[in-house]
Amino acid sequence: MAITQKTHLFRIHVFLFLALLPLTITASPATAEAEVLLKWKNSLISSSTLNSSWSLTNIGHLCNWTGIACDTTGKVSVINLSERELEGTLAQFDFISFPNLTAFNLSSNTKLNGSIPSTIYNLSKLTLLDLSNNYFDGNITSEIGGLTELQYLSFYNNYLIGTIPYQITNLQKLWYLDLGSNYLQSPDWSKFSGMPLLTRLSFNHNELSSEFPGFVTDCWNLTYLDLSKNHLTGAIPELLFSNLGKLVFLNLASNLFQGPLSSNISRLSRLQDLRLGQNRFSGPIPEQIGLLSNLQILDLQENALNSTIPSELGFCTNLTFLALATNSLSGAIPLSFTDLNKLSDLALSVNLLSGEISPYFMTNWTDLISLQVQENNFTGIIPPEIGLLEKLNYLFLCGNEFHGSIPSEMGNLKELLQLDLSRNRLSGPIPSVEWNLTKLTILLLYDNQLTGTIPPQIGNLTSLTHLELSINKFHGELPETLSLLSKLERLSVLDNNFSGTIPTDLGKNSPNLRYVHFSDNSFSGELPPGLCSGFALKNLTADGDNNFTGPLPDCLRNCTGLTRVRLDGNQFTGDITIAFGVHPSLDFISLSGNRFSGELSPDWGLCQSLTRLQVDGNKISGEIPVELGKLSQLRYLSLDNNELNGQIPVELENLRHLFSLSLSGNHLTGDIPKFIGNLTDLNYLNLAGNNFSGRIPNELGNCERLLSLNLGNNNLSGEIPPELGNLLALQIFLDLSSNSLSGTIPSALGKLNLLENLNLSNNHLTGIIPSLSGMISLNSSDFSYNDLTGQIPTADVFKNAIYTGNSGLCGDAEGLSPCSSSTPNRKSSNKTKIVLGIVIPICGLSFLVFAIGAILILRGATQRYGEEIQSTEKDQSATPSIWERLRLGKLKFGDIVKATEDFSEKYFIGKGGFGTVYKAEFPTGQIVAVKRLDMLDSGSYLPATNRQF
Repeated sequence: MAITQKTHLFRIHVFLFLALLPLTITASPATAEAEVLLKWKNSLISSSTLNSSWSLTNIGHLCNWTGIACDTTGKVSVINLSERELEGTLAQFDFISFPNLTAFNLSSNTKLNGSIPSTIYNLSKLTLLDLSNNYFDGNITSEIGGLTELQYLSFYNNYLIGTIPYQITNLQKLWYLDLGSNYLQSPDWSKFSGMPLLTRLSFNHNELSSEFPGFVTDCWNLTYLDLSKNHLTGAIPELLFSNLGKLVFLNLASNLFQGPLSSNISRLSRLQDLRLGQNRFSGPIPEQIGLLSNLQILDLQENALNSTIPSELGFCTNLTFLALATNSLSGAIPLSFTDLNKLSDLALSVNLLSGEISPYFMTNWTDLISLQVQENNFTGIIPPEIGLLEKLNYLFLCGNEFHGSIPSEMGNLKELLQLDLSRNRLSGPIPSVEWNLTKLTILLLYDNQLTGTIPPQIGNLTSLTHLELSINKFHGELPETLSLLSKLERLSVLDNNFSGTIPTDLGKNSPNLRYVHFSDNSFSGELPPGLCSGFALKNLTADGDNNFTGPLPDCLRNCTGLTRVRLDGNQFTGDITIAFGVHPSLDFISLSGNRFSGELSPDWGLCQSLTRLQVDGNKISGEIPVELGKLSQLRYLSLDNNELNGQIPVELENLRHLFSLSLSGNHLTGDIPKFIGNLTDLNYLNLAGNNFSGRIPNELGNCERLLSLNLGNNNLSGEIPPELGNLLALQIFLDLSSNSLSGTIPSALGKLNLLENLNLSNNHLTGIIPSLSGMISLNSSDFSYNDLTGQIPTADVFKNAIYTGNSGLCGDAEGLSPCSSSTPNRKSSNKTKIVLGIVIPICGLSFLVFAIGAILILRGATQRYGEEIQSTEKDQSATPSIWERLRLGKLKFGDIVKATEDFSEKYFIGKGGFGTVYKAEFPTGQIVAVKRLDMLDSGSYLPATNRQF
């Protein structure tokens, strides 16, 4: 009984084992594959779209998992997980576990990344491999050549690098190959072989830089070829036209192909889409292109084609897209274009096309969505028939010579989104019907001769983002309804005759307003307080002939995206300290010629993109902030004509790119800093009209690019540094006037052969004026009110110079007496010198001889001068005598010259043995006789000390 039971149990166990055996045999591989998939899923950062089916609890139903398909044996044959929002890598994917896999598709997950494992190339049965639109990187390895069953391969739009392996052409069953939008480089194309079954090939948007890949012309079944957006060079091989006759799509755009377009292009008779734009093709458009009767898209834009448009192109009656823009095409639009009645996009812009736009075109192009003929030489009127293009979204006629009025028929273009009629010669008012084009987003009418006012109906254009009416003859006030344009981003009305105030609520309802231009009108009043309410403002200009008043809008301080501000030439007021904040992108600001007060804020130092800061002509006080030294990009700094005080901060030494520094007309003090000599990019330096003192630093001679230097009207002293002669580029001004400079004029200034204006007036300069013969470009020069002596320079450029107030000068110039034969001469050292004396022996005459001569002169004077001499003797008791002044060194040679009016004949008394005697009456009332002694000098000029008494 027990044996029977044991036997029965054994039989049951065997039965169960046998019963379960087939299930175990078939389920085991599926379980293994499921476990591999789950392991990979768990390695992903994100895989939520797989959670519903990819789980251990569902491991027995692998073939029903999302994206999984099995073959008849139950093994996984297809993995299709495209667009599943997966994120992670393939590092944990064990491809060896899927020997029956025929299709692997992970396209468009966007966040799959890392390298493509080489083990993927062991999938010998794979016919489809699609990893497109992800972030895979690294190289395509040569092992890819092992996928000999592959028919479809796409690595499009990843980050793959390196060269394309030639082993890819071992995949002779491929009909679809797309490696576009990566960073792949050119291989040795000679190692590639033809792929006769290939119908679609795309290497577009890579870094290919060789000539045309030769193997392509052996891919005879190609219908689609895209090599665009690379750096391919050379000519298109003729074999392309003879071997690839099945092509329907050919895109070679955005390369460096060159040479003429082949007439054999007509052999590609099946072409529907031909894109050769953005290359370097030259010569004519071949007329044979008109034989491509199936052509729907033709793109030849941005080349160097330079013929007329062939009329044969009108035979391509299936064309919907024609782009010939940006070439050098000339002549008129062929009348045969009237047959292109399927056109939806026509781009002929930026050429040399001329003539009128025929109204017949408009009657046949009624399917046009985009018409772009800007930047040509078209003339005539805009045909009223343009109103028939009721499907038009884009109309660009700018940059031509159209004249006349804007046709009212444009009001029929209800679908119009963008209208650009700028830079023509259009006149008259804007037709009222245009204000009903409510879908308009861009309206550009600038640079015409349009007149009239802007009506309140402009408020109907509620979709408008760009409104540019500049450079016309509009007048009147801007309507308040302008404030209703809530989507407005750009508003430009500059250079018109607008007047009145700006609409009060402008900007209040336009949070995206970025560009506002009011310049060169006659606006008045205050800027609207809500002009920048959205804090999006980038560019604000209101300069020119306006007369804006009041403070700036408070919101301007919070517009951190400001890039350019021009408010100069108005009457704005308010505290500049708080008017602006921190604007990191601000490049240019000019607040010149207003009435701003307060101090410059240290926050300006945080506007580190500034290249120009102009706040001259205001009432700004305080010191120059040291923080300005942080503006490393600054090129122009203009703070003139304010009320600034203190010294120039040493931190400005950091402004190494400074081109112009103007601080004139303030109350700045201290020495002119030596560090200015390190600002070697300086072209303009103006420190005039301050209270600078001390010497002119020699280091200024290092600013060798200076075109203009103005240090006038300060308290500078000492000598003019000869180093200024190193400023060889100096051209516009050298102005050192109205200081207390002394010493002689350095001859080194004569090297400034480009200088046009020189002003050394109102100083204490002494000695002769050097020849300065190198100053050949001078237009004006001023040496007035110094203590200069001797003969003036003889060069013609100095004949019209100003010498007033230098009584010791002589020469051929207005206001000066000619130099006598005994006057010191620059050209000879052997001429007679004139020495003047009052009873003092000059150059070797004995005191006794001089005394005898003086007694004889005084006694021999005529009776008519007796009373004057007696009067002089009486006054000597109250006034220091000539002798006392002589002893104290207070009597100068110039005093004698002035008293005798340069030895005029009317002061002549008589002639003695050694010279001529003159009467000299001084401001003190003292009268003396003066003998001018004639002496022959075989040496150089007499020392300056011999000219004093």
